[in-house]
Amino acid sequence: MITLKYIWKPLASVVFWGASFIATKIVLDELNPLSIIYFRLLFGIITVTAIALKRKRSFKMRISDMKGILLLAAISTTHLWIQVTGLQYTSASNTGWIIGVIPVIMAILGFLFYREKLTPLQSIGIFISLSGLLLLISKGDIYSINLIENKGDLLVLGSAFTWSFYSFAGKKVTLNYPPIMTILYLFVTMAIILSPITITPENIKAAVNLSVHGWASLMFLGVLCSGIAYVLWAEAMKEMPASKVGAFLYLEPFVTVFTAWLFLKEEITFLMMISGIIIIAGVILVNRK
Repeated sequence: MITLKYIWKPLASVVFWGASFIATKIVLDELNPLSIIYFRLLFGIITVTAIALKRKRSFKMRISDMKGILLLAAISTTHLWIQVTGLQYTSASNTGWIIGVIPVIMAILGFLFYREKLTPLQSIGIFISLSGLLLLISKGDIYSINLIENKGDLLVLGSAFTWSFYSFAGKKVTLNYPPIMTILYLFVTMAIILSPITITPENIKAAVNLSVHGWASLMFLGVLCSGIAYVLWAEAMKEMPASKVGAFLYLEPFVTVFTAWLFLKEEITFLMMISGIIIIAGVILVNRK
């Protein structure tokens, strides 16, 4: 029987991830996207390392796995850079809804490149979800979409594609480590990739002059969103059926919209909510077996 003892873990993860777009939006006023990602990784590495030490995990890594870890780290770094850059030009609320279409993008790419079958129900779900996405981005006027005015939304949508590629690459890369160690190796490799282009006098100066709100946002992103949330999610996947854990992700856009309204004063419009509900309805159909 699934009780509150198990439910709180995926629920907490989804709340942290949903609020991560708001924290990122706040710190974007003071740091560039690459710096935000870099500091988020550093705090994440510290957090995950502390948890791994407490649980007495082995830190041994096979050299033969480096190629796979490097591939996943490169894709993940690109994904975060595109997503955070997109957040500069669009609202946190829109970002939350757009990220919600990742299962739809994965279904489309799986059909086009991996010969994965689409059921009629999934095809209907794809159409419904993409219709909601168009409604959201165009604000009800499809002819208003252009690359300049909607570049933030389009970049965030691009990050949905990069995450889909990451997921497909993850299926090809076999890493036989506990989830917490896989996360740690991935974060460390991503930080190494970013170090040469992120550690500059300008970025160091910006970090030194970062406000209290900026540091609080970075710590929230690193400690809670990149550290604790991933660990809780991995534990939930062991304790509950994957389908039931995954269902919690449907709540993430709603968390984003509410926290964006609460902390960023972003307006919650009727059209936005209708568009979002249409998107989620389509995603649910795509995920049905």
